[in-house]
Amino acid sequence: MNKEEADKPKTWTRRKFIRAMVWSAIGFGLLDALWIEKFFIETNEFYLGNSTDDNYDIKVLQISDLHLQSSLDYKHKRLAQKVNELKPDLIFITGDAVDYKKNITTLNKFLQLLDKDIKKVAITGNWEYWGYVDINDLNIIYNFNNCDLLINQSKQFEVRGKTISVTGVDDYVGGRADIKKALQSYSKSNYHVILNHCPQYSDAIANHLDQNTKADFILSGHTHGGQVNLFGFVPFLPQGSGDYLKGWYKDDKRNMYVLKGIGTSILPIRFMARSEIAVFHLKA
Repeated sequence: MNKEEADKPKTWTRRKFIRAMVWSAIGFGLLDALWIEKFFIETNEFYLGNSTDDNYDIKVLQISDLHLQSSLDYKHKRLAQKVNELKPDLIFITGDAVDYKKNITTLNKFLQLLDKDIKKVAITGNWEYWGYVDINDLNIIYNFNNCDLLINQSKQFEVRGKTISVTGVDDYVGGRADIKKALQSYSKSNYHVILNHCPQYSDAIANHLDQNTKADFILSGHTHGGQVNLFGFVPFLPQGSGDYLKGWYKDDKRNMYVLKGIGTSILPIRFMARSEIAVFHLKA
């Protein structure tokens, strides 16, 4: 190369430019999936009935799919802080809190970060069963942290003069979901919420509800919003998802919200499926 050629400014060909853009996009996608997106948590709030931000009967918050491992990280501590700041009347934990029996001590540590005065209600997910979690031990930890574990049963709570019945269904995939049994302990209340980890089972739930047991809404998780969502294409949904992915599903039979949850399973990545908690304000 002579001096004249060396002094010429380097120019990019169209092919080099496209190649650089492609590799940049791949790099950013990997960074987002492996690190960035896992540490951000959306907070979505919904005002049902005649509720407003400062006028509601009951405020409930849903957490799902924590998939807690051997230790807590910054995301979990920030999550607990956010939940405490929101000051819900009830916290619903809709399954897959832990993946393995040895990790229930981590669940205990997380629950202790939450305001103990806030009543909590939990159900099982498939991973509590697949990870051989001792349900009795799980129940002890939940009870210690002011949390009721509901497995095919209903329980009524009173909040500021209003009653809310919460029906907790066992996991559809790993456990023995039985909405008929769960509704046997149902008490007529101002509000009725059903907690059901796998959204596919909502089809069976809807068929068992009548005017006396009609639910204001069903809360599910399990799908992680696809966990990896390639601009609308979801390569994989776990067994028990059915035709549901995320958000609201409303028809004549059901009013259901599918939460994307917090953690990950199988692969430690999220892409265009950001972690999420949801807050619901209720007022008839």
